[in-house]
Amino acid sequence: MTKTLYIDGQWLAAHSEETRNIHCPADGSFVGTVATGDVQDANAAIDAAKRAFDSRVWFDASGDERGDFLDRVAHALEERLDDFAKAEALDTGKRFVEAQIDIKDVIACFKYFARAARGDAGRVIDAGNPAVLSRVVYEPVGVCALITPWNFPLLQAAWKVAPCLAAGNSLILKPAEITPHTAVLLFEIFDELGLPAGVANLVLGAGSTVGARMSEHPDVDLVSFTGGLPTGQRIAAAAAKTVKKLALELGGKNPNVIFADADFDAALDNALNAGFMDSGQVCSAGTRLIIEESIAEKFVNELVERAQRIRMGGPFDPNAETGPLVSAEHRNSVTAYVQRGLQEGARLRCGGDWGADEYATGFYYSPTVLDRCRRGMSVVTEESFGPVITVETFKSEQEALDIANDTEFGLAGAVWTSDQGKAHRMSRLLRHGTIWINDYHPYLPQAEWGGFKRSGIGRELGHSGLDEYREAKHIYQNTEPVVTGWFAQPS
Repeated sequence: MTKTLYIDGQWLAAHSEETRNIHCPADGSFVGTVATGDVQDANAAIDAAKRAFDSRVWFDASGDERGDFLDRVAHALEERLDDFAKAEALDTGKRFVEAQIDIKDVIACFKYFARAARGDAGRVIDAGNPAVLSRVVYEPVGVCALITPWNFPLLQAAWKVAPCLAAGNSLILKPAEITPHTAVLLFEIFDELGLPAGVANLVLGAGSTVGARMSEHPDVDLVSFTGGLPTGQRIAAAAAKTVKKLALELGGKNPNVIFADADFDAALDNALNAGFMDSGQVCSAGTRLIIEESIAEKFVNELVERAQRIRMGGPFDPNAETGPLVSAEHRNSVTAYVQRGLQEGARLRCGGDWGADEYATGFYYSPTVLDRCRRGMSVVTEESFGPVITVETFKSEQEALDIANDTEFGLAGAVWTSDQGKAHRMSRLLRHGTIWINDYHPYLPQAEWGGFKRSGIGRELGHSGLDEYREAKHIYQNTEPVVTGWFAQPS
């Protein structure tokens, strides 16, 4: 019996005893078998989290104690970094070296929230009356349902789990069903380090069953979800019935704006990274290239030439520069996306296929550049979540701004220019949650991450990322109470 659910401090099989086999997207090789939970398993995990929260076993732990625990988690991850990276690479198909970077970022996240957990005693309010003691304190939200995607399985889990525990909540984590193994390994660490039973629970299974139940359950106080817009909308609707707190990161269609006065070589190199890193399976991928008309032809020609030289391969191929897409279903989706763009008039400059015969065993899709794109095309407005860069051009700064903001999303974007004034104006007016100037993709655990418009609600990371998992409470104490005399006294 496969016991990979972790509920109330115990490793369990699914109630139905159903399982799922995981295969590596790079070559179809067998990775492992995990339990597949359902609504009953979700209910059991929520009940355990509720009991743990009501017992105050983690709520009453001091900030120092919570911080110490998160530091121990980070240390355990450091000791097992390559084990985690291997598991991540096999589940996702990404290169082992990329998975190692991801796990290092996970460690940094736990360390940051370990520090954030300590020493926050709230703030004192000046009430204008020396007899009044007024303060704002922060308390945990309660039971938190955390639903994470498949592209950065452990990193996205850490962005939620670390602040959730730092704030004193209990939780249920549901990772993507096709990339579960690093979540299982993380909960092994929680178990080994003695996290009290019920504080953290793990349920593997489908979003349509486990995720849906977590979103609607009346004992869940907060839902944090990272994934696609349609699923996020369903979660928001389900959560609205019980007025839960919501944190939603729903992807983006991210502009990478390049002016003629930018450092050409740096902008070109980073345009490749922005669009093709992790095969474009990044919510903040800069796949919408918006370039000044005077340099567009030269820039795109060189971009195409370099894109054609990118070597695809599996996790442990030393010559590989990027990996496969995560599944056959997702590759079919990317293929259909490119075909729609061509039907709408885009010009295929490179890619648009599944690669040479040597890639036939995996779900590869060649780095693709679509030129002559314009606002309103589906490839410009919709997120492909694949290695597909679309090219648009502009003549003026205002036109660049208008094009970059012409999206229902607002997660991230970049501006490339040597003009500091232009950089400042563009970064101030771009309606996206993260703006890079002369760079693309770096993030900091101590800086907020999240989007405007339909890219979501709330923020992860930084001080606001911790606040998502806390409630502010105002405590007002009058040390010298008196009769108000507002209403007439009895005679």
